[in-house]
Amino acid sequence: MTGGRRPAGALESEIMRVLHQAAEPLTPAGVRQRLDGDLAYTTVVTILTRMHGKGLLVRDRSGRAFRYAPVTDEPGMVARRMYQAMDGRPDRAAVLARFVESLSAQDERLVRTLLGSG
Repeated sequence: MTGGRRPAGALESEIMRVLHQAAEPLTPAGVRQRLDGDLAYTTVVTILTRMHGKGLLVRDRSGRAFRYAPVTDEPGMVARRMYQAMDGRPDRAAVLARFVESLSAQDERLVRTLLGSG
């Protein structure tokens, strides 16, 4: 990347994209190789370690390094973010109501079907 720093969370998102597209868990070197730009190896290790600490990745030792993989698929990650955005809110009903109000008619039908009431 040229011209400055990435926005907050952008590198994490790029790394998650790389890991989801990979056919197998990747070492930091493997992740670095698949990313665009010239990132330091230590930067990739730091981000992977933080993502593991947040519970976003699992890791297994591979020689002197770790191999990393996402804990869930992309839809699961989106669902996790939605839950985290709502978690701890004092009025969960209001949050859910606003979310449902913002859905298209098609998405609302899909939610009803998933909940078994449509």
